Amino acid sequence: MSKQFQSHPWHGISPGEEAPGIVNAFIEIVPGDTVKYEIDKASGWLKVDRPQKFSNIVPALYGFIPQTYCGEEIAKFCAEKSGLEIKKGDGDPLDICVFSERNITGGGILLKAIPVGGLRLVDKNEADDKIIAVMQNDDVYSWNDISQFPPALIQRLRHYFLTYKNIPGDANRVCEITHVYGREEALEVIRKSMTDYQRTFAS
Repeated sequence: MSKQFQSHPWHGISPGEEAPGIVNAFIEIVPGDTVKYEIDKASGWLKVDRPQKFSNIVPALYGFIPQTYCGEEIAKFCAEKSGLEIKKGDGDPLDICVFSERNITGGGILLKAIPVGGLRLVDKNEADDKIIAVMQNDDVYSWNDISQFPPALIQRLRHYFLTYKNIPGDANRVCEITHVYGREEALEVIRKSMTDYQRTFAS
C-alpha cells in the first residue's frame, strides 16, 4: 500500500546515500517566484507562505535537505562559532540554496546537490543556517568550495537573506549573517542537523 502514496518530502525521503557530501534537496521556490512557498509540515504539500510583497528575488533554487532539523546541535554549533548566545535552532529542516545553469521553473522537485559552503544566519536569536550548494553534474556551477564563487553571487545571497523579512520603513533588522563558511564547515552543519533530526523524530 505504501507504494501508492507519495512520500512526505521532509520525513519520507532520505538526505541521500552519500550525505553530507552529496545530498537530496527538495526545492520549494525558484528565482522569479512572486510567492514564497514552503512545505506544509503536516501534509507534505507545498503551501503559500506569503506573497513576495517587495523586490526580493531569491538568487538560487531554494529548499531544504530531507530528514534534517535545526535543533539543539545546530544551536550549540552556531553559538560556538559566532560567540552569540543562541538558545535554539529555528525548528525547521536545514535550508539549502542550489545554483544551476539550468532554468528550473517550478518547485516541488528533488535534485542532487553538492554542498560547497554556507551562511550562518541568526533569525530572532535562532540558528537558521543556509547551506550553499551546486547541482550535481552542472557544467557551469562546478565549483568545490564557496571561496571559488564570484563575490557578486555571495552578495546577492547575503542581500536576499538580510532583507527578505524586512518591512520598508522599519529600522529593526530581523536577520543577521555572522559568517560565510566553506565546504568542510557546511558538511559539519549538515551532520549536526541530521543528528538533531534523529534525536527529535526517530525516538
